[in-house]
Amino acid sequence: MTDADGSGSLRAPRASAVVPLDSLVDRYLDHVRVERGYSPHTVAAYASDLADLVVFAESRGVRAQTGLDLDLLRDWLWVATERGSARATIARRAASARGFGAWMERTGAVPADPAVRLRAPRANRTLPRVVAAPAVGELLAGLGARAQDGDPVHVRDLAIVELLYACGLRVSELVGLDVDDIDRGNRTVRVVGKGAKERVVPYGAPAAAALDRYLDHARRVLLTAASGDGGRSAGPADGTRAAFLGVRGGRLGVRSVHRLVADLLRDVPGSGPAGPHAFRHSAATHLLDGGADLRAVQEFLGHASLGTTQIYTHVSAERLKQTYRTAHPRA
Repeated sequence: MTDADGSGSLRAPRASAVVPLDSLVDRYLDHVRVERGYSPHTVAAYASDLADLVVFAESRGVRAQTGLDLDLLRDWLWVATERGSARATIARRAASARGFGAWMERTGAVPADPAVRLRAPRANRTLPRVVAAPAVGELLAGLGARAQDGDPVHVRDLAIVELLYACGLRVSELVGLDVDDIDRGNRTVRVVGKGAKERVVPYGAPAAAALDRYLDHARRVLLTAASGDGGRSAGPADGTRAAFLGVRGGRLGVRSVHRLVADLLRDVPGSGPAGPHAFRHSAATHLLDGGADLRAVQEFLGHASLGTTQIYTHVSAERLKQTYRTAHPRA
């Protein structure tokens, strides 16, 4: 049920009421979790930031929303800066406070948003890790050779990496896939991204071959091994519809995919995190290198803002410069 002011059913009291800050924070977190559909990771980050804000405010004698003002919020960020917090952390804290302040004003808990003019230093924007196309090909070829032994985990791992790269998926999107989300006839997957936004992403022939082999054979083996009854049951309830399964037959976890990719990229040249996002970055960069339209790549990745996608144009430019420096006789 949504109120007339658009703030949702998790309303805060009107500004005339004095409410403990920690109580309002709890209501705000319920709002972003239930009504805005934010991911558990994002909600956890908001919770951590705002819990720290509540402690800081109480140290200044402020225990209710009526005492929260711009000066206190600026002092909170300044203290975190003096403690050596990274610029990205300060920027995230400012964003958490702005979201909380806007919600309080919208629901009537305060007459005016105390954080509307809160600013933080712009976070350093580093270029994401990109694996060169030939190196991606070698990694996939190695996984393919390993999968020839028929081990269901090896077959699954090949399908995972093929799909991460083919579709530019976030790891949370990959592990959240159900079997019904994969349209093998049209070679597309339906994923639910940030903010519970759904999109349909195509994949190509190599990913199709790896995925078909996994779904038709290896996944069944993982379910059968987990049930321990010769295949008479479908396996654990959590794993029956999950596309990617662990060795116990349940939905594969994010950490398992991180470990798989970290092992793969350990000896691959390049800077930046060696996690599943490297394949997402690589897919976007290779699409742009191949002449894809920036807005098409935005849709492909599920970015809400074109500005987020534009970082990959910088990656491509940097790769071009490196090629020039390496190959041009007058570089």
